[in-house]
Formats: sequence, structure tokens, C-alpha cells
Amino acid sequence: MTTRSELLDVVYRFYPRGVHKISRIYVPPGEPVYVDTEEHRRLVEAADRGRAEYPRWEEMIHRMYERYGLQNESLSLVSGDAEPAYSARIYRPRDFEPAPSLSSRASLSFHVSLLGPYYGIHSRGEPDEIPAAVAELIEATYPGYRTIPPELGNEVVPDVDMDGVWMGEATIYVCLFSRKWTWVDP
Repeated sequence: MTTRSELLDVVYRFYPRGVHKISRIYVPPGEPVYVDTEEHRRLVEAADRGRAEYPRWEEMIHRMYERYGLQNESLSLVSGDAEPAYSARIYRPRDFEPAPSLSSRASLSFHVSLLGPYYGIHSRGEPDEIPAAVAELIEATYPGYRTIPPELGNEVVPDVDMDGVWMGEATIYVCLFSRKWTWVDP
């Protein structure tokens, strides 16, 4: 069973409390700078491990790509960003399209955290087999990974600042899966 305390411990291991993510030139001398914190160093190390293990992610999403219109959102990780998770979106076809394409609407995103054994599927709730099939493939590829219940994942972490999300607005989902969690509205 995943607990609030367990998830916050993971978040605070990789994100410094109360430190705004802004450039050094905007911080008074002697004040802590986000990129110099131990937490940020751990986030960078997790992203480095994610880059090293990227072929496993890529193989999994290629298997999904054969069945669904899919967009890999993890290319920023490969290019050197300190992302907390692998991410992708699945596009379901519109009623008039014979097959999924990138002009379809993104209606499901999925994420595999690099910070702990968690994955998330964020769906608009269409009644089909896709979320269950994605979960099955993630669990086969990443044994021991589990989902985070919405009542915990949607909880705001009040003292964390990160790219594109102000302090007091980041949720546990966003901290563990990135801002990309919000790119598909349920």
C-alpha cells in the first residue's frame, strides 16, 4: 500500500523544500540556489540512470506504437534534461478517422517514474481496453512498479518549485511524473 508519507519522502528526496527554481543572478548572495542543492543533484542522477536505461522504455513504447497512435514525450530526457519520468501520450482516433494519427486528440498519457517504483496513467476515461493494456505492459516491463491512487497523487506539495509549476501548485503526480502529467485532462 502506497502512503502519503512514503510519496512525500520520495518527493523531498529529489526536490528541495522552499527553494525557488530560478537562476543564480536573481538570488541574493548567500541564498540557496536550486541547482546547487543535494536534492537537485539526486534528480540529475536519476535522469542519468533514465538515459542509461532508455532502451528498455523505447522497446516498450515501440510495442505500443504498433497498436496505438503514440507520441514519446521523453526526448527531452535523452537530450539532457533532468526529467523525473519517462512519458508518452496515446492518441485515440476521432470518430471520422479510420486509424489513430497525430491529428487525433491525446486522450491518455502514461508515465514511468525515475524517482521510485511508480507509474501513472492519466486518461480522459473513454470506455476501452487501452488503460488496462498499457498498465499490463508497464508492469511486465517494470516489475514491482505500482500506481499512485488519485487521492494521494493529486495532493499538492506546498513547498516545492519546479519547471513550469510554481511553489504551492505542484502535485505529487507532477513531482514524480513531470509537468507532462497535466497535458491530458481527464
